Amino acid sequence: MVSGSSIATLVVFILSIVFVIYPFSFPLFLPYLGRKRIHINLTTAPIIAILVLWAAQCLGPGVIRDGIVGTDGVKPYNILILFFSLAYMAITLDITGVLQAAAFWVSNKGGSNGWKLFLYFYIMLTVLSVFLGNDPVILSGTAFLVYYTKVNELNPIAWLMSEFAAANTASMVLFVGNPTNVVICEGFRINNAAFTAYTILPFLACSLFCFVALALQFHKSKYLPRKLNVSGDLDVRAVLLDPIGAWVGSLLLGSCLVVIIVVSFFHVDVWKISLPFAVAKFIYDVCWDRYRYVNKIPMLGRVTRKKSDDDLAQAEEDIVIRQLQRQHDNSAKAADLDTASLENEHRILQVETPTSTIHREVTFEDSPTIAAHYVGQSTTTHSRAQTRSSTQTTQNTQSPLIKSPFQNSASSDSKLASLPLLSRVFQISHRCNHLLAVKYPTIHTALPRLPFALVPFAFSQFILIEGLAHQGWIEIFARWLVTATQRRIFPTVWVVGVLGVILCNLSGTNIGATILLTKVVRAASLSYSPAPGNPEINLEAFNIAAAIALAVASNIGAVSFTFSASLAGLLWRQILNQKGIFITQRTFARWNMWPLLVMTAVGMGVVCAEMAVLY
Repeated sequence: MVSGSSIATLVVFILSIVFVIYPFSFPLFLPYLGRKRIHINLTTAPIIAILVLWAAQCLGPGVIRDGIVGTDGVKPYNILILFFSLAYMAITLDITGVLQAAAFWVSNKGGSNGWKLFLYFYIMLTVLSVFLGNDPVILSGTAFLVYYTKVNELNPIAWLMSEFAAANTASMVLFVGNPTNVVICEGFRINNAAFTAYTILPFLACSLFCFVALALQFHKSKYLPRKLNVSGDLDVRAVLLDPIGAWVGSLLLGSCLVVIIVVSFFHVDVWKISLPFAVAKFIYDVCWDRYRYVNKIPMLGRVTRKKSDDDLAQAEEDIVIRQLQRQHDNSAKAADLDTASLENEHRILQVETPTSTIHREVTFEDSPTIAAHYVGQSTTTHSRAQTRSSTQTTQNTQSPLIKSPFQNSASSDSKLASLPLLSRVFQISHRCNHLLAVKYPTIHTALPRLPFALVPFAFSQFILIEGLAHQGWIEIFARWLVTATQRRIFPTVWVVGVLGVILCNLSGTNIGATILLTKVVRAASLSYSPAPGNPEINLEAFNIAAAIALAVASNIGAVSFTFSASLAGLLWRQILNQKGIFITQRTFARWNMWPLLVMTAVGMGVVCAEMAVLY
């Protein structure tokens, strides 16, 4: 029975979702800290919702405990440990430059043919996302495509939208490709290898038809020119910052995935496998960074060091832009190759201090030249000077690579002692951060890239949905699902699939939608009791049909109408904003609409065909 507390729980849950989709902030004066802005967003909104419901006694300690520990076989800590373990290994592998090297190799294969290069990039991003997940690929691939389209004066919208669609579609193949896959495997008790067997055909169909849809909507030459103004090949090995680290990282990540799939047949918690591999990779990174620092081994492999290793991402960015600019200049100024290359390298690598910043939204409806010019202008002002100002060039190779931040004069220490407490804490933390960047650049670069915002958000979503179950809403939703599908296979596939895509946009992210629908489907299955005279329902087929439809929907649902439909969408937008590209919500929804509709129809159709064969 619906009560006042149950209605309040549902209202607060919906409000938390609204603030996740439309975050806001307000100023607040805090003692000792002054005027600060309080942000209500993906990280804070669910936590505030839990505190409000707890204060109103709509949630109790038991519900909060169930949300953290898990119920019905779904263990939130298992999901998060697994995800962060694999994310750390994938991100540190990306730091070595292996993804950029793959992009260079594909660029060489595509040559100056625009359509061929578009296809090759799509295939490369798809394959990498299958094994690495969507987040590392988006993290590295987005930056590369921004630079590539800038140097070659291309409209970046077609390349960026195809990258986003390819990465999110491919993450449905392995159960470790997306946190939603792990929720589904645990919630429906599906074997990890069986999950891939179920999703491989929908993935292939969705990926193929998604490319067709992208090619049709970007067929005009202003988006995809038939001929690119490039000549010569990019140096693949130049961008590989750490070849040894790339080999070790690939071996550890590949071994981890294989072992996880094998032990899944023995019902072993996957975090017990992924965590030791991640710890081993962390120990290797610490030891390898320390060894290079002590022996003055440059991070840039066979390329002569010109800068410190304070920011490996910045070092990789330098090499990528230099190589792309060189390739572009080879085509534009073939008669004066050497002089042009040297001048452009000097122009790209010099430190620039921006005097003003241009802010405007770019929807890339203008000509490619205008869009590319703006990208170049904003990229210079936003991304280059910020990380260069604290990095010093070293000329004496016999001296230490970086001067220790603690090798300062006594006057600096006396000045530090005279500062207020908070200022001293800030200065000390800044020095420690610089020391970490100097001695352990891999760790310093990888840790900030880990999606730590996922931890409070995921636990909060589990707690809030446990609160809905405690108030009886999950049973109500389950009855609605039974009424709509009658627990039949084909209606279940379409209802759960379409509802999953919609809820990815309306439930904060695809994680919240997956947790909610998993609970609802399980409740609908557990509430079944055969009625006399009615044909018996195959509950196994009902559960499998719902699980696979939800797996497809939760991944393709990220290619949707709101950035917050997935954490990958929020990360993608953040990277583009840092590079000076501002894509509006309307533009994002416009270019995703057609591929999403096509993938939803094709994906659910393939799932129906699979269920027809199996049951």
